[in-house]
Amino acid sequence: MPTVIFVRHGRSSANASGVLAGWAPGVELDERGQMQADAVGARLAAARLPIVEVVTSPLVRCRQTADRLAAPFESVPSVPSESSVASVSSLARSEHVGLGECRYGAWTGRKLSELVKEPLWKVVQATPSKARFPGSADYPGESMLAMQRRALKAVRETNRRVAAEHGPEAIWVAVSHGDVIKSILSAAAGAQLDDFQRIQVDPASVSVVRYTPRRPFVLRLNDNGGELSGLRPPDRKPAEHRGRAASSDAEVGGGAGA
Repeated sequence: MPTVIFVRHGRSSANASGVLAGWAPGVELDERGQMQADAVGARLAAARLPIVEVVTSPLVRCRQTADRLAAPFESVPSVPSESSVASVSSLARSEHVGLGECRYGAWTGRKLSELVKEPLWKVVQATPSKARFPGSADYPGESMLAMQRRALKAVRETNRRVAAEHGPEAIWVAVSHGDVIKSILSAAAGAQLDDFQRIQVDPASVSVVRYTPRRPFVLRLNDNGGELSGLRPPDRKPAEHRGRAASSDAEVGGGAGA
C-alpha cells in the first residue's frame, strides 16, 4: 500500500485573523502562508521523492498550497522512466471532496474568541465523536465523526487507485485541513476520535503515514522542517516484492531507522 504525505495548507487570511473559515469562499493564503507552502515544496523537491500525485481538498487555500509546493519540481531535471524519482510530467494533480474541510455550519466565519463561549465548544474539545455542528441557511453542518469517515474513505479510495496505477511503494501527497488531517492521523495511530485533540497539525506541516495490509505506520507528525529523503522507498527489483508480508511488521526493538 502507498505512503501518504499529508500537508496542511499554509496559513490563510482566516487563520491570521482568528476566524473559523470552514467552507466560506474567498479564503486564501496570506503572505506567510505562501512562503510556508513554498518551503514545503522545496523540501519535497530536495528529497527527490517518487511522488506520483498530489490530491487536494477543493477549497482555494489547499489548491493554492498544492500549486506552490509542486512548483519547485519544475527545476528538478527529468529522469529516466526506470528511476525512482518522478519527473514533473508524471506528477498528476486531482481534487477529492472527501479531503475538504469539516462543515462547521453556523460556526463558519465566526471568531474563535466567540465560539469558545458556546456549549458545543466543550463537546468538541472533550468528546468530538459526539459533536455535530448546526447548519445555517448558507452552510450545512456536519458531525466530526462524519468528517473523519469521509476523509478516511478518501484516503482508502486513493490508496487503492494509486497502488493499482503505480505499485505498492508509491508516494502521494494529500493537501487538506487541520481537523481533517488530525482525524486521519488519530485513526492511523489506533486512537479514537475523542483522542484526536491531542494531535497538533500546524499550517504547512508535514505528517506521513505508510499504509500496509496489516496496519498503518505513522512516520512523521507535524513536521515543520525536517529532511525528507529518508521517506524514499528502497530500490528493489520486481521479484523482490514477492512474499514481502513482513512489510506490515514492526521492527522489534525499534529498528535502525531510515
